[in-house]
Amino acid sequence: MTPVKICGITRSEDAALAARLGAACVGFVFWPQSPRFVEPAAAADILAALPPHVAGVGVFVNQAIDEVNAIADRVGLGAVQLHGDESADACARCTRRVIKAVRLSAGSTPDAVDAVWSRATVLLDAFDPVRRGGTGRSVDWTLAARIARRRRTILSGGLRAENVAEAVRHVAPYGLDVSSGVESRPGIKAPERMRAFFEAVIAATGAALMVTALGASPYS
Repeated sequence: MTPVKICGITRSEDAALAARLGAACVGFVFWPQSPRFVEPAAAADILAALPPHVAGVGVFVNQAIDEVNAIADRVGLGAVQLHGDESADACARCTRRVIKAVRLSAGSTPDAVDAVWSRATVLLDAFDPVRRGGTGRSVDWTLAARIARRRRTILSGGLRAENVAEAVRHVAPYGLDVSSGVESRPGIKAPERMRAFFEAVIAATGAALMVTALGASPYS
């Protein structure tokens, strides 16, 4: 019932398993400094092999919006995730649905999302001065819950099979985003961890995951 995005996909077999397990979408990182970076041509091939109900999301960090839109077109993305310091004006120039990451630190408040473009879905992640996502650090779930009551929110940051049920109960997010929590190493997903993660989400929602139709997901 809670849409899940498996992010940092670099291999077709990981994307295929995510689709079989019920992922609403898969995420591709197009920021060259990331250890999970994937070339657009490779991402396009991976996405083309997936069922049509699984959307692709591209992750970008402070990249030119013309580049973002060009890659989105080339790969066939359903949404773009802006994980840097992009302005509301930059978000508005995107030709796909926008997910805007907000990195929460110890001093953050619910006002942290006030400047986010009103038509964007908010993604909450843990602040790191260098890395942009995939840190394995959790956010303050109490703060995340307050934000989720104000804005459509995707919860990220340190999620794994052992804590995702508690996170869902505490935050009640619109969607979930996981990367390092289902990996054996950056960009390489561990099948047993992926399966355990989805089993935990199913247990938390009390029902089998419903694969979200394209167009109804926060990712597409």
